[in-house]
Amino acid sequence: MTDDARASASSAEPGGADEVADARAIEQDLHAASGPRTEQPVDRQLEAILMIADEPQSLVSLGAAVGAPVPVVRQAIERLVADFDGVDGTVRRGFELREVGGGWRFYVRRDLDDVVEQFVEAERPARLSQAALETLAVVAYKQPITRSQIAAIRAVNVDGVVRTLVARGLIEESFTDAETGAINYVTSDLLLQQLGINSLDELPLISPLLEDGVGGFGHNEGIPDGRV
Repeated sequence: MTDDARASASSAEPGGADEVADARAIEQDLHAASGPRTEQPVDRQLEAILMIADEPQSLVSLGAAVGAPVPVVRQAIERLVADFDGVDGTVRRGFELREVGGGWRFYVRRDLDDVVEQFVEAERPARLSQAALETLAVVAYKQPITRSQIAAIRAVNVDGVVRTLVARGLIEESFTDAETGAINYVTSDLLLQQLGINSLDELPLISPLLEDGVGGFGHNEGIPDGRV
C-alpha cells in the first residue's frame, strides 16, 4: 500500500486523523467557553459581583457567574480576603469579605458599626409631626395660601411648622401678595413624588371624612377642583 493510500485509509477509519483534529478543536472550544468570560482577572470579576450581591454567594454560584472552576474561585476569594484585611502590607479596608451561611458577602467591619449607624440615622428623614402633617394638608388643599390663612384655619401659630415644611422641600414660596406683602405657599413636586401621584387632581376628596361633609375648610375657594 502506498503512502497516499495509507493516509487516505487512516482518515476514513473511525478515529482517524481528521476526526482526532475535529475532536481536539471541539475540546478547545469547550475549554474556552468554560473559562473566564472577560479578560479581567477572576479576582476583579468576583469583587464586582460581590459588591452588588444582596445575599451571601456560594463558591459554586460565583464560579458559574465568572465561568471559573470552584478551586480557582476559592483561591481568588482567599486573595481578596487577605487584600481587604491588610495582609502583606495592603491597606486594611473599612469592610471585609466574610463567609456567612455557606456563602460570601461584603460586610462593614464590626468596629465601624457605630460610625455607619450614625450616618444612616443622620440620612434617614425624620417623620413629620402631627402639626406638620395637618399644615401640609391645609396647604395641599387650599394652595396658594399664606401663613396667616393657615393659622386661621388651624387656630394656632404655624410659623415654625411652615419653615420646617419649606426646609424639607415639601412646600415652597409661590408669589408675594402685591397689597399685603404676604408670601403665598404651594406644594412642591417632591410632595407629589412622596405621595406617588402625578398632580393635585389625584388628591383624595376629604368631604367623606367630615361629619357634615362641608365643614373643616369652610368653602371650596382655592381648593383644587373644589376638593372638599
